[in-house]
Amino acid sequence: MAGGITDTGELYSPYVGLVYMFNLIVGTGALTMPKAFATAGWLVSLVLLMFLGFMSYMTTTFVVEAMAAANAQLRWKRMEKHKEDDEDEDSSSGVSDTDVLLQDGYERAETRPILSVQRRGSPNIFEITERVEMGQMASMFFNKVGVNLFYFCIIIYLYGDLAIYAAAVPVSLMQVTCSATGNHSCSVGDGTKYNDTDKCWGPIRRIDAYRLYLAAFTLLLGPFTFFNVQKTKYLQIMTSLMRWIAFILMIILALIRISRGQAEGHPSMAQLSGIRNLFGVCVYSFMCQHSLPSLITPISKKKHVNKLVLLDYILILAFYSLLSFTAIYCFRNDTLMDMYTLNFTNCQIISVAFIRYFLGLFPVFTISTNFPIIAVTLRNNWKTLFHREGGTYPWVVDRIVFPAITLIPPVLVAFCTHDLESLVGITGAYAGNGIQYLIPAFLAYCSRKDTQLVFGSGTVNKHLSPFRHTFWIVFVLIWGFSCFVFVTANIVLSESKL
Repeated sequence: MAGGITDTGELYSPYVGLVYMFNLIVGTGALTMPKAFATAGWLVSLVLLMFLGFMSYMTTTFVVEAMAAANAQLRWKRMEKHKEDDEDEDSSSGVSDTDVLLQDGYERAETRPILSVQRRGSPNIFEITERVEMGQMASMFFNKVGVNLFYFCIIIYLYGDLAIYAAAVPVSLMQVTCSATGNHSCSVGDGTKYNDTDKCWGPIRRIDAYRLYLAAFTLLLGPFTFFNVQKTKYLQIMTSLMRWIAFILMIILALIRISRGQAEGHPSMAQLSGIRNLFGVCVYSFMCQHSLPSLITPISKKKHVNKLVLLDYILILAFYSLLSFTAIYCFRNDTLMDMYTLNFTNCQIISVAFIRYFLGLFPVFTISTNFPIIAVTLRNNWKTLFHREGGTYPWVVDRIVFPAITLIPPVLVAFCTHDLESLVGITGAYAGNGIQYLIPAFLAYCSRKDTQLVFGSGTVNKHLSPFRHTFWIVFVLIWGFSCFVFVTANIVLSESKL
């Protein structure tokens, strides 16, 4: 994420890549989607979910196209450097008549499109073989202002991500432990409304318990921000397995409850007041563009990559719809929790204590493993933003200042609020909007211009997006900027009514 070119890593098949992308997209945002569905109404939610899924797929193809263009430019620059080195060697050994003829042939070759030379038994110049992160693509295709805006957007998004993680874990712990003691035993999902000032354990209020858990979370996981953390394969397998067990359990339990006639939900068709949060949640829940280089590059055969991505989005859309519809028909709107797993911690819904605690504490395990990784990613983006070529940071700035400015703001936000629906909605609606819509559209537009400039107007990128007409880029840009205006106006109007 810091914006460099890294090793591709071990290759895997297209279908393994499909699974990895599915696992990346279906994360924390899915847990907040049921309540957002209930708040906005099922019809509005379904239409918006389908539309935003389509928009996300479109911008995903834009990023893949820009990755191919970046690979082509890097390959072309290496070819040019190799030619210059060869010319230096030739000039040092003298010039013969043969050299003159070869040079004449070289000059004529320079007037031909590079691909006419490149096709002679060598790989296509647009083949995606090197992992070029979005920061590197931004530096290749954007001017200085564009690069700074890119990093500003990605940093704000990662701050929002960390604030959501920092709030989600203490909220889950507070809800489970406060309801498991005293008079609140097994009552998290029964519709009882608790205030932050209600008692948790003896004189300890619920908000106090939340902040104690937040402090413990920060002390335990915060220090990892000061070191390098790498996601291991086994950790990824473990968290993915837990995620799928939890999601499948929730869907099955909700379907069983509905089939037994115990469903309590009567969702409305449309409630316009809930669209703002739903929009942010949906954008957040389809987010994958910033990690596409890590996912797409190791795929061994990329010929039909856009079709595989489309299949992934169709499966994810079906999964989100199934999870949300079973939720809104199983539970009353006013009983749906910000974190959907907490609806299954009620004894009346699940009699098996192990399942109740597994679902209630599920976000604690999965989010806790992701928090250090996101924090290190954000820290590295800060370093990249302020880095100057040839310069180095003092030890205090490198090891203390950057980790501190990474860790402190999201913890302060989580200290002030634990409204997960709003945190997810705002993060998705603003920073997520930029990463998912505006940046990919600008990358596609600028990479196409650069490709024509370097390789000629007749050159075709083999990974060109199916949405190749300029209309689609303009459409995405208008949509993205309109969303900024709509969400801001909605927030202002909502605040003015209070």
